[in-house]
Amino acid sequence: MNNKEERYYDIIGFGDEVPGVLAMIAAAREYRRQTQKYPKMLLMSKANAGEGIGGHLIRGKLSYLDRTQIDRPLQTSLNLDTFGAPSALYQEFLQRAEVVQIALDPQKGDRALKEMLQEAGVAILSHVKIASVVKSGPNLTSILTTRGETYTAKQFIDSTVNAELAQAAGAKKSQGFGTFGLPDSELPVTLVFETEGLSINRLKEIELTYLKRFRNLADTEAQNFLKSAAGFDERKAESLRQELVDSHGNLKTLWAGKDYIDIRCNALSIAYHSFRGKKLSLYESGAILDRGNVAILSGDRLSWNALMIAVTGSEAETLANNGGKPTPAMLEEMKFVEQWFKSIGAKKVTPASELYIRHAGNITEAIEPLSGAKMLAGGVPKSEALATFAYHFDVRGGIPGIGHKALANGFLSTMFSKPIFNVGIRHAQLKSVPNLAVVSPASGFEGFASAAGRIVEYNAAVGHGLGIAATLALLSNRTLADISNQEVREVLVKVGELPPIFGKNSAPDLAQLQQFESAMA
Repeated sequence: MNNKEERYYDIIGFGDEVPGVLAMIAAAREYRRQTQKYPKMLLMSKANAGEGIGGHLIRGKLSYLDRTQIDRPLQTSLNLDTFGAPSALYQEFLQRAEVVQIALDPQKGDRALKEMLQEAGVAILSHVKIASVVKSGPNLTSILTTRGETYTAKQFIDSTVNAELAQAAGAKKSQGFGTFGLPDSELPVTLVFETEGLSINRLKEIELTYLKRFRNLADTEAQNFLKSAAGFDERKAESLRQELVDSHGNLKTLWAGKDYIDIRCNALSIAYHSFRGKKLSLYESGAILDRGNVAILSGDRLSWNALMIAVTGSEAETLANNGGKPTPAMLEEMKFVEQWFKSIGAKKVTPASELYIRHAGNITEAIEPLSGAKMLAGGVPKSEALATFAYHFDVRGGIPGIGHKALANGFLSTMFSKPIFNVGIRHAQLKSVPNLAVVSPASGFEGFASAAGRIVEYNAAVGHGLGIAATLALLSNRTLADISNQEVREVLVKVGELPPIFGKNSAPDLAQLQQFESAMA
């Protein structure tokens, strides 16, 4: 890298989360379509690319993908697939990674992304740490690394969970759920792990045994286990017992799909917590084995999104800055998880090398901030839409303090309908640093928006759009912030990659959410 020439690029991507990688690929393809050659592009990652490219889905091993959630009647009326109509580029990634429905094998995902980057002529630089940046007016021009190298580009895309490059470039960011006035509150992080040798049938048998025993009041040993998991709180014990059956009194046994398992009750969690001697309560115990989202992988492997660890807003930021590495305390908890899973038949239990950090604050200077209410209202207008996404406002593990604050403001509930909303890029483009965009859970979300906006499938559609926007900016000598949704949409139409658009404002509680978000802010 002694040759200075090699450090000038058209576009630099900082962070290697999947939406950021896809943004780089989209930019390269559009540039090639318009000019018959590839732009000079560099993808920078703090991590070791040898451990995989693709952020928390690959090194964090989050194999159970959250897919768009569309009800059967809507699917039928619009003639959509089970998982709606994701961005064409995300579809291609899933296909190349051989995802059947939900389970992404990290090794296959890594290979697919690396192939796509290589085809697009994108260089990869890993182990990058930012020492400082250089700006020209409001625009970012160069990144100086701690190794003393300088990398210069015209447009930048940040896909880190805490908008790290944007912060280095002087963009303002609120911590935690600062947009609700709760900067110390944050969603928990998860240390995903894989088990080997624990078959689905064996898991079903074990869960059913626990279910029957925990529901049987005459089984004193099992009732003692349950009380221990309830922290010897009688009311908690009763609610744990009740939660093991559905409204018809049937046991809530796990449900196994083609390549995934949905664990519908806390039976396994209760068993683990009684073994652990810690209450099944995230904020009292600091960590819980939650109901697992389990991906079924080849070679008798199961990938578990289940071990949730409580963090504050500033802790999430620190973890993100440290490359998402689990702390010694988290690895200590993991030892108990390993012990317990081996006791029920796993031969091997392996934690991911990086955490799944759900959220770590939001940039506050987006061109068009996106609130939960705007999502409920259907997102961007149809004429500007790049895709459509549907997902619950999912605050898994909860936002500490939101219930109390809501009550103090006269709101009895913090539950709102599921938005089905059209995707644009204006919430990811920055006013303060116009040639930089942030595509991640840290984009310009306000209120509940990050709960649906943190999902990879949604951000992949935003990333696809931003990649095209970066190329349009390059070729017309403008900045990323100058490019509108309409211009990106025109390209998608031209190349035949605009998916069906079906966002809708149908939520009965839209006005309620508008009031809620403004009162809480």
